[in-house]
Amino acid sequence: MSRCAFSRLCHLIEISGGLQSTRNCTIAEQVTMFLSILAHQTKDRIVKSNHIRLGRTVSKHFHRVLNSVIRLHSILLSQPRPIDENYTNERWKHFKGCLGALDGTYINVTVPIEDRARYRNRKGDIYVNVLAVCDINMNYVYVLTGWEGSAADSRVLRNAITRNNEFRIPQCLDIIINYIQIMVVKPVEENVSDDEDNDDGVDGSSQYNYIYVV
Repeated sequence: MSRCAFSRLCHLIEISGGLQSTRNCTIAEQVTMFLSILAHQTKDRIVKSNHIRLGRTVSKHFHRVLNSVIRLHSILLSQPRPIDENYTNERWKHFKGCLGALDGTYINVTVPIEDRARYRNRKGDIYVNVLAVCDINMNYVYVLTGWEGSAADSRVLRNAITRNNEFRIPQCLDIIINYIQIMVVKPVEENVSDDEDNDDGVDGSSQYNYIYVV
């Protein structure tokens, strides 16, 4: 990250996220500790040594910045806009009314030893399964995280559309709601079974990896 981008991020977190400096720790230092842990997976004891801080101080400032970043959801998450009839982009012009593309990804995490089995994916790595939706400009419009790496993509999507703050789709787009109910909530019988061999090394749930919202 360049110095200019870092300064802009600190300014955004301060103005819109409500983060404030403390008597002994500036906003820049708080954000630096936050990014070191989140983006570079630096251990707390290393951050504590680099910044000459107590472990509880590092933890406190990490959560302060995290809460401020969460308050930026209205800025960081874009409002989806359907593709209209006049759209000329070669990649998207055939998807009239499309809101974006949905996909799942794995994010590497560190969890206690007793929880590692639940977070281990089919490749043996420790991850969380994250569901995200991007619009045509690659801006996030929806993110659901927290599911263990062992969870199937179809289960994560089912949770997204049935939870209290569910993945909401405009009422005019009933086709995608019906599609999700058929493919996820009520899987068709032709789906690949768990005991069938798959030459690609992908389980049956992988066919739900992406959905074009149309």
